[in-house]
Amino acid sequence: MWSKGRQTSGLAGLIGRSEPSSIVSVEAEQKSGECESERLCASAKDDSDNVTRFLILAREPIIPGTARPHKTSIVFNLEEGPGILFKALVVFALRGINLSKIESRPQRRRPLRVVDDSNKGSATYFDYLFHIDFEASMAEPRAQFALGHLQEFARFLRVLGCYPVDTLP
Repeated sequence: MWSKGRQTSGLAGLIGRSEPSSIVSVEAEQKSGECESERLCASAKDDSDNVTRFLILAREPIIPGTARPHKTSIVFNLEEGPGILFKALVVFALRGINLSKIESRPQRRRPLRVVDDSNKGSATYFDYLFHIDFEASMAEPRAQFALGHLQEFARFLRVLGCYPVDTLP
């Protein structure tokens, strides 16, 4: 939803003037008086080195198309093992799907896992959740096949959303 060359406050103003009126935005405090949006909290910043990102939430699913570029966001986790992350990433590469973001975070409820191998003793591993944004619409067969392939060996997989890229005029 970001267009190159636009500032955050300009985008917040555009959103504030949009319909429906249930749309909210995150913007700098000094810019909040420049648009018609309602302030829900005074400060959401928790890191001095923050980076602005935009997230669109909808009550009803929006069916993605293929007429313009889309990104899809997913989260998954994997069993521990040699080459398993490579195996997860190659499902996208084999189908010509570019990954625009990949992040890993230890799981909150189960960050550590102890594995007991009788020949080598026990080892402790972190259980990670992987967050990936890839450049394809869920309406494209290649994206559906990639996720179907990933689901064959991922312990958990969830599509967080699929959204058009660069939708502002």
